[in-house]
Amino acid sequence: MVTRLLQVFLYLVFVLPGIAQQTPLTKNISVYFNSEKKYLVLPVKNGAQKRNLELWVDGVNTRFWDMELAEDKPDWYAYMRIDEWKGKQIELRVDKVAAASKVFDPVMQSDEDTNSNEYKEKLRAQFHFSPKRGWTNDPNGMVYFNGEYHLFFQHNPYGRNWGNMTWGHAVSKDLIHWTELDDALHPNQGGPVFSGGAVVDKNNTSGLSENGRPAMIMFHTGARGWGQYIAWSTDGRTFQRQIAAVVPRINKDNRDPKVIWHEPTKKWVMVFWVERGNNEQHSMQFLTSPDLKNWTPASIVYGGMGNDRYLFECPEFYELPVQGMDGVKKWVLTGANTEYAIGTFDGTTFTPEENRLQNQHGRDFYAPQTFSDEPTGRRIEIGWWRTNTAKDEAAFNQSMSLPLEHKLIKTTEGIRLTRMPVKEVENLRSGKAYKPGNKTIKENDTNPLKDISIELAELRMEITPGKAKEIVLNIRGVNVVYNVADQLLVADGVKAPAPLQQGKLSLLVYADRTGLEIFANNGLMFMPVNINIDDSNRSLSLSAKGGVAKVSGIEVYELKRIW
Repeated sequence: MVTRLLQVFLYLVFVLPGIAQQTPLTKNISVYFNSEKKYLVLPVKNGAQKRNLELWVDGVNTRFWDMELAEDKPDWYAYMRIDEWKGKQIELRVDKVAAASKVFDPVMQSDEDTNSNEYKEKLRAQFHFSPKRGWTNDPNGMVYFNGEYHLFFQHNPYGRNWGNMTWGHAVSKDLIHWTELDDALHPNQGGPVFSGGAVVDKNNTSGLSENGRPAMIMFHTGARGWGQYIAWSTDGRTFQRQIAAVVPRINKDNRDPKVIWHEPTKKWVMVFWVERGNNEQHSMQFLTSPDLKNWTPASIVYGGMGNDRYLFECPEFYELPVQGMDGVKKWVLTGANTEYAIGTFDGTTFTPEENRLQNQHGRDFYAPQTFSDEPTGRRIEIGWWRTNTAKDEAAFNQSMSLPLEHKLIKTTEGIRLTRMPVKEVENLRSGKAYKPGNKTIKENDTNPLKDISIELAELRMEITPGKAKEIVLNIRGVNVVYNVADQLLVADGVKAPAPLQQGKLSLLVYADRTGLEIFANNGLMFMPVNINIDDSNRSLSLSAKGGVAKVSGIEVYELKRIW
């Protein structure tokens, strides 16, 4: 007994103090402050340990998030809008900060977003949208409303990695130059705000219009309740939300509602992804509604299983006329990986006529969505482009693709989808152009593009390979190779089928700092390749191997930045 007491005494006196010195003391803190300005300013340190934070207003947990909280020198600052509670006392709760931390002493507020380095970063895409700060992934709620294109997007405002899913918000008059606004939808009782779509309720079927102004209705998945929820706005700047789901959870995994108006049946149609059964069966669930609030199950279309991601996540559903077939229209159903089906739709059931078609053969292009209510009747898509931008002290990560117009065309294989940049992209041209004309090229020839020095570029040409085995277009150090025998385009290890058409290959390439977007045969093949291009290399070259090739209509345009 004496020996045991001695052991305890020695532990308390000699061992425990040493352990305490090795283990940093942490504490949970609560800070109270009055909301006086527009923003709460939050310090972020990339790679720091994540802390959980909560903002309590009038006894309600109004904002909750986690972040890599900087307790010393921050890499950047996040800005949270708090002026809707101006004059009220707010409690800010933070878990497990260092006991000696003075991170919120005092709490910083600001009426201005004073960060000055946004859009000047080395790896900021110069004509592709990316958020000022934080992470982005899927485009959401894309709609034309009140004279503007609205792009919502999955956004983590408080870190450059995935998390805290919120709907970010940007608007544009021309699809090219975007103004980022404050975040539109924050996590609430339904959970983080996952992906979805938006429509304009022109006929006020929902009863949510105000003073004759139609409402923009936004649909998303709440990633706690796993139901489909709505929010709405009549001015495109302020948003109201319904707390209860309009479509409660159907199965363990269901998400990403896309809503359209079906004119022949005068009903709204919702499509969203649902995992069925116990074998990871992917499916698209169709529902209909007269008023955007009350939904009735209509039909189901089944896709792949497990890692077969056909019709998995983020559905897109629309009708287009078929070019070259007078009076013929077809419906397109696709999932996040852009594999698509073409068929018919009667307002209740989609009947596929061709399945598992694909014209996107790039790297890290995912979850695209198209604009609803586009005023010219075009079907315009923007996709999430997983660019490699989480470097150094950067405050942002990931970007969007160029806006692309979808068309259906008649081909010898059947009806097929094309993607091409919208006409507005040509407005990026700076006025500086190079038009070398038509060239015949062979091995060891002088480079016909040798006099061009360029960073942001648009390149157009038509290639007739003849007896050449390879055509190599080098864009600032990145080889885009056409293998004639295999009829493949290859860029940075990415391969895409590009069959010759009447012995020719049309090629369009857009080069930004963070990659290439390549279009062949007038959009029958789209090949986005994310690669950070060497800033010091501004050269272009064009060459052939194994024989003589002809290249006609060569045009190179220098592009302007959008920021």
